[in-house]
Amino acid sequence: METAAETTEPRHATSGSPAVRHRLNRQKGLLRYPVIRQLIRFTGVGIICTASSLAIYAMLRPWVDPQIANAIALVLTSLLNTALNRRLTFKITGSKRRANDHFSGVIVILIALLITGGSLGILHLLRPEATVSEELWTTTLSGFVATAVRFTLLRHWIFPPRPPRLAAHPTASQLCAL
Repeated sequence: METAAETTEPRHATSGSPAVRHRLNRQKGLLRYPVIRQLIRFTGVGIICTASSLAIYAMLRPWVDPQIANAIALVLTSLLNTALNRRLTFKITGSKRRANDHFSGVIVILIALLITGGSLGILHLLRPEATVSEELWTTTLSGFVATAVRFTLLRHWIFPPRPPRLAAHPTASQLCAL
């Protein structure tokens, strides 16, 4: 069964039960905002996938062109990234829409490939003798930009917040919130 993305937490409050209200109000400070909790989990997933991608790139680079090494590293880690973000960052479980989510994830990774590949192209245009270390720094820094784009697309396009559902007998405050 598909569960809603965490950004829809207020939707669950439609039951009005004290247990649900307590769960929604237990976070303090910035953690009370679902987007902050999502960003923290997204960052954890990103660290794992970035380290994997850089390791793959560094292993491939002595034998293949930088663009090819970058593409292979990004493609290999994209499925892992989408699966982890789907489950951990956006709290979506079950197989419904999984294939569609992964296809959309491939489109997002192609955008990341354009950003990181473009940065490598610019590096080699400006500095044709660039070392593997300089290439790794370039892909890492451009990867930060690609990551911001990826989070935005994942949050608003692939795993968008679901509109709130009304309870069987909505309260006046629920009706006013619409």
